[in-house]
Amino acid sequence: MRLTEIFRLVWLNLASNKFKVILTSTGIIVGSATIMLVIAIGTGGREEVAEQFKNLNAGAIDITYEYQGNDFGGGMPGGLSGGEASGGGTPGGGSMPGGGMPGGGAGGAAMPQGGGGMPGGGSMPGGMPDFGSGFFGSFFGGGQEERNTERITLSTDDLEDILTFVPGVEEGCLSFTATSTVDGGELEESASYTIAGVQSNYAALSNLELAMGEFLDDDDDTYKEKVCVLGYDAAREIFGSVYDAYNGTVYIDNRPYQVIGVLNAMGSVSSGISPDSALFIPYETGLKYMAGNNVSPTLTVIAQDVNEVETVIANVETVLAESYPNAEFTISDAGSRMEAASASNDTLTMLLVCMAVIVFIVGGIGIMNVLFVSVKERTNEIGILKAIGCSRRDILAEFLLEASCTSLIGAILGVMLALGLTPALERFGVTIALSVSGGVLSLVFGVLTGTVFGFYPAWQASRMIPVEALNHE
Repeated sequence: MRLTEIFRLVWLNLASNKFKVILTSTGIIVGSATIMLVIAIGTGGREEVAEQFKNLNAGAIDITYEYQGNDFGGGMPGGLSGGEASGGGTPGGGSMPGGGMPGGGAGGAAMPQGGGGMPGGGSMPGGMPDFGSGFFGSFFGGGQEERNTERITLSTDDLEDILTFVPGVEEGCLSFTATSTVDGGELEESASYTIAGVQSNYAALSNLELAMGEFLDDDDDTYKEKVCVLGYDAAREIFGSVYDAYNGTVYIDNRPYQVIGVLNAMGSVSSGISPDSALFIPYETGLKYMAGNNVSPTLTVIAQDVNEVETVIANVETVLAESYPNAEFTISDAGSRMEAASASNDTLTMLLVCMAVIVFIVGGIGIMNVLFVSVKERTNEIGILKAIGCSRRDILAEFLLEASCTSLIGAILGVMLALGLTPALERFGVTIALSVSGGVLSLVFGVLTGTVFGFYPAWQASRMIPVEALNHE
């Protein structure tokens, strides 16, 4: 039998059973759509990771410190407790109505109704425990030996120490972020924005590009000038356009700042700061007018060799330990964050691939079952074909082509389903990068699945004995 005749038979069988073909290929439809979306989501995830970290040097190392002291009762770092604010207490101790109760200072005042003096924080008559240590001591000024209550603020001195004593570090800067109210431009009412206090070399270290104007310089930092650089989105939201923002004035905490530059759209995160929606001001200006002594800056240094980042981090820890023996700093590098993000994306992609494989297997089993039924129903037809001279190869080719065409139809519908689902997934914030190669691979997997799972029923059909097939009822 000629190949064209085989294709004609396949077409007639499929055309006469359209609904059965659609139902048979349901598993292939889902599997094909899943494969295409898996490839698109995986590619989109890798692009998103690259986009998020494109402004970070691979050798960037961020150093931060979070204060862990106890502010119970209005206490402040250094042992000043709420007792001094309420009266009657001595430094280091809390207060009680009617008298002082030192937590380790000089002798206490007399307690009302016969409560004797308590020098040195001793116990009262009647069995009140000593407040100088233990659980209660942690609230009244004592028992703090195991907890570091020193407030540490990384400074330019620490940056200079690292640049001087840590080999392999080429440059560094200090930065901090805060949320503040911003007014001005076309804003009808004040809005909250991220304010980033940065040094002049921050733009170079983070690969920030200016759409117009210039970035902050050393003089702005030295003289604590009230100037700022706007992110692209912030400029458009506040002023309506980038051009209107340049040389404009914004009010940050009701203080006027002149806009000296606007950044290009970056669409990524740099050292924990989203450049598009942030306002950048000089670091020292931010300390003076916004953060004060409560700032927790990030110290960023750049390792010259990305392969030596771990060594640089160890040396940085050593230098900081000399200045702050009991402090624990959080140190992270851009490379590790990129690897972690990429690993998470790869894990998600692998899970989706496994799901797609399972769906394909289920779809293939469905095609196999339908073909078994089809072979049984068409036994007489097979007998007639063999009686008029069709070989086993012809019968095998016919049923195998039916399985392949059924799965191909399912794969095409699956690709169309994936295209239809893409806008819906993007509305949920999923980054999807569709590609022609993903669609082609999806079609190949669909056809391959139908061919593999359809082979055994087709082989059984080709092995039938003509006489038995003709006599089958």
